[in-house]
Amino acid sequence: MTDSTPYVPPKVWTWDQANGGAFASINRPIAGATHDKELPVGKHPLQLYSLGTPNGVKVTILLEELLALGHTGAEYDAWLINIRDGDQFGSGFVGVNPNSKIPALLDRSGQERGEKPLRVFESGSILLYLAEKFGAFIPQDIAGRTETLNWLFWQMGSAPYLGGGFGHFYAYAPTKIEYAINRFAMEVKRELDVLNRHLADHEYLAGSEYTIADMAVFPWYGGLVKGWAYDAAEFLSVHEYTHVLRWADQLNSRPAVKRGRMVNRVTGEPAEQVRERHAACDFDGKRLD
Repeated sequence: MTDSTPYVPPKVWTWDQANGGAFASINRPIAGATHDKELPVGKHPLQLYSLGTPNGVKVTILLEELLALGHTGAEYDAWLINIRDGDQFGSGFVGVNPNSKIPALLDRSGQERGEKPLRVFESGSILLYLAEKFGAFIPQDIAGRTETLNWLFWQMGSAPYLGGGFGHFYAYAPTKIEYAINRFAMEVKRELDVLNRHLADHEYLAGSEYTIADMAVFPWYGGLVKGWAYDAAEFLSVHEYTHVLRWADQLNSRPAVKRGRMVNRVTGEPAEQVRERHAACDFDGKRLD
């Protein structure tokens, strides 16, 4: 159904705080901190401030994969930033990420050499930073590296259509708008088709090698076809994307991926949540099947 009265934009837009849907309490048209709050700091050089959303899960998957490879320098403290409570607007978090979005990383590994902690924000930037820091999950040859970055940047550019577009209007908007849902559903299905056609001939996104590109795309599009996002699997007929499903199952079978999906998670069964992660033993007693 379409609205009987068409919407006519005003000459000057004004912020209606009461009309923001599920996230009305945290969405605003200005940046900066709303309150003073220091960030906690743990014992490891890498301090992650995040939440178990798709963007946060990208980074925890990579960190767990690095540790599984034996990179002890990738040990990390993962602190929970609850975006529904507005934690991302605390002064400490804004100091690490002026954009007030999770995840944000603080690398303190250079402090022993007198270097200032290095902030890294935007999930794609964090993935690339860590892959290059540890020399893992990014090919060293120019062709493989370029293909990995092709898909990493594809995800960064495409996911807003899935999350902020389809996810918002289908699952979170205060009213269902037929045009908006149809527009973004069409785009998400096109993106799934892009992936499906590519994965028909490739084991992983960059070819035969598992890379940060897979870790970036999996929490969003793998989660969608696995039925973890927006309760929209049937609506989008995800069963049609057989190659994406194969790839998603392959990644989800990896122990490090299972661990990464648990970190900073605040939904689901308690046995599937590690709200904060400071050591490998934090996974003890959790369901990793």
